[in-house]
Formats: sequence, C-alpha cells, structure tokens
Amino acid sequence: MDFAKWNTWLGKKMYIGVLGALLIGFNAAVPDSPSLRLAFIALFGYASFITALETSLLQFGKVLSRPGLPLWILSLVHLGMPLVAWLMGHLFYPGDIHVRTGYLVAASVPVGVTSVIWTSLAGGNVAVSLVTLALDTLILPAFLPVFFLLTVGQAIRLDYWEMASQLLWMITIPSFAGMLLHDLLKHKAVAFAKGLGGLSAKTAFFTVIFLNAALAAPAISWSPAIIRMILVTFVIVATGYGLGYLGSLAVKGRPRDVAIAMIYNVGVRNIAAGLVLAVSHFPPPVAVPITLFMLFQQPLASLVPPIFRRFGKKEPE
Repeated sequence: MDFAKWNTWLGKKMYIGVLGALLIGFNAAVPDSPSLRLAFIALFGYASFITALETSLLQFGKVLSRPGLPLWILSLVHLGMPLVAWLMGHLFYPGDIHVRTGYLVAASVPVGVTSVIWTSLAGGNVAVSLVTLALDTLILPAFLPVFFLLTVGQAIRLDYWEMASQLLWMITIPSFAGMLLHDLLKHKAVAFAKGLGGLSAKTAFFTVIFLNAALAAPAISWSPAIIRMILVTFVIVATGYGLGYLGSLAVKGRPRDVAIAMIYNVGVRNIAAGLVLAVSHFPPPVAVPITLFMLFQQPLASLVPPIFRRFGKKEPE
C-alpha cells in the first residue's frame, strides 16, 4: 500500500475527517473517565511526535533565540482576541454577564495544542508554532489570574503543575523526541512522517476530535437562543483566524509558512482548559458559549489548507 499517497490525499481532505469526527462525537454517548483522559493525552502525544519528525532542533533553536515573533503572536492571542470577545459580548449580550464572561474566558485561554498539528498539515512553520506554545505555557499561569481580576473582578487560581504536566506529555516530550529523531535519521524520519506515520497520526487526531465532541455534547441544549449564540460564536472564532492572518502582514517579508503558523496559533484555543476554568471558577452558564467554540474551531481550521492552495500563489514566499 502506498501510505504516502493516502497520507497526501487525506491531508487535502482534512475537513471531511474533522466534520465526520465532530458529527459522530456529538451523537455518541462516551462517559468521561480517567482512562479516557489518559487515552486523549496518549493520542495527542503520538500526533505531536509524528508532526515533529519533520522539524529539526536547529530550526526550533533559531526561533527561540529570537522570540519577537512568538511574543507578537501571543499579544494577538491574549490582548487582541479578548478585546474582540469583549466587544461582541457587549454588542449582542449587553444584559447577560454569563455569556459575556464565557466569551471572554474562551478568547483568553492558552493556544490550543492542535495548532501545532494543523500548522504542520498546512505546510506552516512548525518551529514558530512550537516556540509560541512553549512560551504561552510559561507566561499564562501568571497572566490569566491578573487578567480575570481586572476584567471580571474575580481572582482565580490555576493549577499550573497540572496544566504544565498535560502539555509536557502532549507536546513538549513527544515534540523534542521527534525533532531529535529527525536530526538522527534525517530523510528516513521525514519519509515515515509523510507515509505511514502521517496517516496514523491523522487517525489519532480525528479520534481526539471525536472524543472532545462526545464530552462536550451534553452541555449543548438546542433552542432558538442557542442558535443565536452559535452564530455569534462562529463570528468570534472566524475572527481569530482572520486576526492571525492580519497579524502576519506586519512580519517582514510576509513568509507564507509563518502566516500559516500565525493563523493557527491565534485561531486555535485550548477549549478544554477554558471549560475547566469555567466549571471551577464561574457559574455553570459561563461554560455554554465556551463549549460552542468546539463547533467551529476544527472545521474552520480544516479550511485553511485548501484556501492557501487556492490562493497561495498570490502570497509572497
């Protein structure tokens, strides 16, 4: 079997797999459990490992030595998007503090770990995406409590070690292992990542999306009010991807791979972390708009590669 051929084909049809995983997940009854959470971490760690096989430690180090670009991305993530969410909340829900707070929480949570995988699938700069995620992990535990104290008047305590541990096993360890293997095996590692490894990693990625959707489904109760909230949520999520692209216009030379990394780093958020924050520190209605972000984050992410294939020649290299 030509695994590379099937991997390439599936990479071009990611939106089909994403939508399928979401639809099946939202209609599946999957009880939450510690073993399920462990499987989630393992599947994501494997996908991260395969993704990193195409990146060298040298590339990662070059980006880390000049952190201006990742810090610019994080300013869009934690200042630009919360401003958008605040404006949309006050425009459409001026009398509902719970919905407004939900949007604010969803827009201020960490960069989603799936942003690295999507960056790789779309041919973006994985090193930039990895460094941005690493810096976000270090900055966020100190930033978020102050941010919420200033914006919603409520101090929260984040379990830094739990969050750091999850990110360590989902991203950091497998990514560094993949980059190290890339430097040791060179073309063999890349060939595996573009063949059987890439195909199996995409399967793991679809499984992660399915599990996320299945766990989020019980929080959504369909009604006319929720339809309106879904439309507002769509605008906010889409604005995140657009803000990432607009932010890339300020980068010298506007390299295409950096633009793709920025689109995903700004657009994809760790909604699971947002739900944990909402459930732990705010009234239950705050979690509803956060859950709705899952309806659009991954489907919109899957549209970026075909858009760049269609209009990519117009972008400067």
